[in-house]
Amino acid sequence: MTDFSLICIGAHTGFWIENLIKKHSEKKILLVEPVVYNFLQLKKRYAHIPNIHLENCAVSDKDEKLNFYNIKEDSIFKLKKHWASGIGSFNKDHILSHYSKRFKVQKEDIEKNELDCLSFMNLVKKFSIKNVDLLLIDVEGAEFKILSSIDYKQILIKEIIFEKKHFDGVFLKGKKFQELKELLVSNKYEISELDKENCSAIKKL
Repeated sequence: MTDFSLICIGAHTGFWIENLIKKHSEKKILLVEPVVYNFLQLKKRYAHIPNIHLENCAVSDKDEKLNFYNIKEDSIFKLKKHWASGIGSFNKDHILSHYSKRFKVQKEDIEKNELDCLSFMNLVKKFSIKNVDLLLIDVEGAEFKILSSIDYKQILIKEIIFEKKHFDGVFLKGKKFQELKELLVSNKYEISELDKENCSAIKKL
């Protein structure tokens, strides 16, 4: 079994986490991204670095095939938002709910692919991971399913940073967010809010 410094689920192209990757570069890193055109950029940026492992898959609470929706690559320029390539979800309506005067996403801008999903526990098993310094997770509302499915007694995760803003629907947090906080506290994590969108959970060792 192996120690990893960083696991990032929803790594996108890797551009926005370059500084974080540099900080953790002395140990092994796992970057996970389901959207193919993002993954190709991720691979171009990091595939030459021996201690960085790349995985093109979606992560869920169990191994299964699911429909996954994301913005079409050729719609990103039309929508004029660089972050559009980072909106991917198991729920098409989640993407459409981002519609605004400045982001006029339509059904024709979305593509659907059936993906093989891995549970988090089988993902770490695949890479023989026993300990993780930091788990970074940004998966557009699927955080609850993934973080609730982890066996925290089987794997030591020292810190988790996760997006909280879509826990109970688009731009909503409520019951599920509270349930996850209670689960993490019961597993000896101290939770703090980093900003309006993200939380940190640090394991009390």
